[in-house]
Amino acid sequence: MNKNELITKVADSSGLSKTDAGSAVDAVIESIVGALKAGDDVRLVGFGTFSVSDRAASEGRNPRTGEKINIPASKQPKFKAGKGLKDSLN
Repeated sequence: MNKNELITKVADSSGLSKTDAGSAVDAVIESIVGALKAGDDVRLVGFGTFSVSDRAASEGRNPRTGEKINIPASKQPKFKAGKGLKDSLN
């Protein structure tokens, strides 16, 4: 499912217009991204938790040449599925 399909599903299930549903989906995504940028976790009970983890700098190799390269430290988004989501899939 892509973003447009998600907007269509939200519009159909909520009775909103596609424009309003698109605004709602965008607002949810922006809120999650904003919280992660601020260093906060986003916990949606029954769905899961979005968080940020720090990845340390490391040394890797170019697969073509075998040359060593330095991989800088970075922040990575993570998602851990909640019990409700896991249970609904099994």
